[in-house]
Formats: sequence, C-alpha cells, structure tokens
Amino acid sequence: MSEAAKAIIGEWLDQFRLPELVDRDAEHPEVANSSEILAVVGPRRSGKTYFFFQIIRDLTEKRGVARDRILFVDFEDYRMSYLGRDPVEELLTAFEQLTGHAPEYLFFDEVQQLPDWSRVVRTLHNRRAFKILISGSNSKLLSRELSTELRGRCVEVAMLPFSFLEFLRFKKIAVTRAMIHTESRGRLLAAFEDYLTCGGFPGAAACQSPLERRRLLQGYYQTTYYKDILERYDIRAKETLSAMMRHVVDQAGELFSISAFTKSLKQRGIESSKRTVANYLSHLQEAFFVIATEKFAYSQRQRTANLVKCYLFDTGFKQLAVNFSANRGKLLENLVAIELRRRGKEFFYFRGKGECDFVLVDGNRPVAAIQVCWEIHEQNRKRETAGLREALTELGIQDGRILSFDGREPIDEFFQTPVWQWLLGDVRGAGGDHSG
Repeated sequence: MSEAAKAIIGEWLDQFRLPELVDRDAEHPEVANSSEILAVVGPRRSGKTYFFFQIIRDLTEKRGVARDRILFVDFEDYRMSYLGRDPVEELLTAFEQLTGHAPEYLFFDEVQQLPDWSRVVRTLHNRRAFKILISGSNSKLLSRELSTELRGRCVEVAMLPFSFLEFLRFKKIAVTRAMIHTESRGRLLAAFEDYLTCGGFPGAAACQSPLERRRLLQGYYQTTYYKDILERYDIRAKETLSAMMRHVVDQAGELFSISAFTKSLKQRGIESSKRTVANYLSHLQEAFFVIATEKFAYSQRQRTANLVKCYLFDTGFKQLAVNFSANRGKLLENLVAIELRRRGKEFFYFRGKGECDFVLVDGNRPVAAIQVCWEIHEQNRKRETAGLREALTELGIQDGRILSFDGREPIDEFFQTPVWQWLLGDVRGAGGDHSG
C-alpha cells in the first residue's frame, strides 16, 4: 500500500470531520436502495461537495451506516498525483487493508480529474458491490456526456445555488406562520432582498461585505469564462465570448437577437458569425451561466425562429453589471426563471400584441401563465394585465397569476402573490403555490 493512499484513507476514516451543513432540498433517490449511479451536476460552487456530506451524514446518523463502510475521495486532492496508474484500485486496496473489508458506498468528488473516469466508474458499477455517487465540475461533466459515458446507468441530481428556503436556513431564519402574517415579516423581506441581490451561491451568502461578495462573484465569472467555456470548447473568438457574457449580465431578462448582436459586434470591429454566436449561447447554457427561453409556439421550428430571452443562472452575477439597479422588475423576473428551472418546469415567454413573462407547459400543452413585475400601479396596470390576459385567451389557459415584490391585493381578475411567498410554497404555512 502506498503512503499516499494510506494517508488519504486514514484521514477519511480517523480524522475527517463533516463540516456544519445546511440541508439542501434537492430530490434524489434513496441511496441505500438504489442500484444506479447517482451523479450530482450543477454550477460550480453551488454546494455539490457539501451535498455529498449531507448524504453521508444521513447514512451514518439515520441509517446507522458505519464510517468504515463509506469511502469519500476528492480527486482534486494533490496527493492523488502520488498514486499509481490505477488510483481507484490502489485506494480500494488501502481501504480494505486498513478496515478489513471493502467499502459499500463510493463518493467520488470532482471525478473528472480521474483519468478515463467513465470507464473506471462503469467497471466498478459492473461489480454490483458498491453504491456509487459521483460529482464533477460542469466544465467536464455535462448532462449529455453522462448519458453517453454511463450509458443510462445513472440518475442525475441537479445541485443549483441556494433556493430562498435554503438561504434562510443558512441565515438561521426560521419561517413561521407568525412571521408571514405579522410585522415580523419585515425580517423575511429584508432577507429576501438580500437573496435577490446577492444570489444563492453559498460562498456569496457567507460574505461579510459587498466588496468581498463582488470579488467572489467576479472570480466565479472568470472561472466560468476561462475553465468552463474557453478551455473546454477551445474557443478562439475570445472577444465574442467576452462580449456575450457581458451583454447577458447587463441585459438579463431582455430579448436577445443573434442577428442584431452579431451586427453590433461588427460595428465594434469584432468579426464573428451568427453560427458562432448561436454556438456560444449554447455553451453558456451548458456551463450553467445562462437560462435561455424561447417564444411559445406549438411548432419547434417556429420557436427557434424567434428571439430568445436570456436570464442569468444566479442573480448575484447582476452585481457585475454596469448599472446594477437599473431594473428591479427584471431582476425579480430573473429570480422566477431560476426557480422554475429548479422545479424542473418547462417554460417559454408569450408575445402577441402584448407580452407575458412565462408560459408553463406540460408536454406541448400550455397549463399556466405568470406575469412578474416589481409592483402594479396605475402606469403599468393595463399593460401587465393585458399581456397576461392575452396569453390566457390565445393559449386556452385557465391558470394565470401575477407575482410581484410584496403585492397581495387582487389585480382585476388575477391573484397577486409576493415572489418571496411563492418561493417558499407551502413551507410551514407560508402559503403560496409550490406547483408552478
């Protein structure tokens, strides 16, 4: 047994202590009863490693699984470079020599750092001796690659930045019915404004100052640019990619025209093509930086022929914009898009004579429409309700609603719900509708 393998295994068995954890609400199959590989995917720094620790804690504390039945390996550990040509077998051998038996659970964090990782994981899975869980950087472990490399053997779990409820847990704010319906609601609203502007990355939530948070988010932004896109896809048109990322940050929630953007690049002396811009937009989505939505149409060809709306995958990135406070309504709309994505909803925008922010579909059938604005007042009331009403009429939808910052009174025939309450759903009597 190599000294490096002995050190890695010994530290896990004898010295490693799980950190303080914030319970995540990501749905996943019961690990102890699953025969499939569980793959945790999502943006970097969204908490995938800590989610592993949460599962390990539940296994040991709730199911009575001993620590010496679990092997956790961080493949970014510098000591991995001291292992031989088959590091996993070396670690398994060391584990068995130290404990007297093989592990039952394998947690492989940042598995993309393991050479030929998919072959290794498939081989281990074929033994039918382990429960296998893997996670990896989104620059190396994309959903489409998982389905190819693991050939239908895995179940994906999306680990996104904190939801509002998880953010409140992190801040140690307990949601109660009294808080929702009394003056204590002010504390909840303050937390929501913090969440809206800071975003849901755990690291950002832990920052002690706006400057520290901005530097952290700038680091995430640069890592996405260099590691997740530039290096991964061997991007040569660096100026085009940089301009696109900056545009999305500055214009989050606005319509995006590939043709118009390509033309604007040319006017700035940046040579690019519409195909290149379309490809880079796809890369930004795969890297969990952009959520792009199409205009609703029953035909896929019609959908792709229209402009898309681009949202940021975390509202915290908006702090890097040239004018961060320009449109709070768009920021609120962006947050709703993130939550719909978190809930696994398929959604589009509607545009006729008026506009409606979100049309939710079940299969190819529109089932709900949502209009989002900071507040409803006399100047925007007609526009906002007309767009929502038109979407309901044109698409034959019964369920229409308005989400605003803190509005509660009905607007014409429509219910109005505060976004923060909608985000909490039915948690502890918070009210709202968690379904969509």
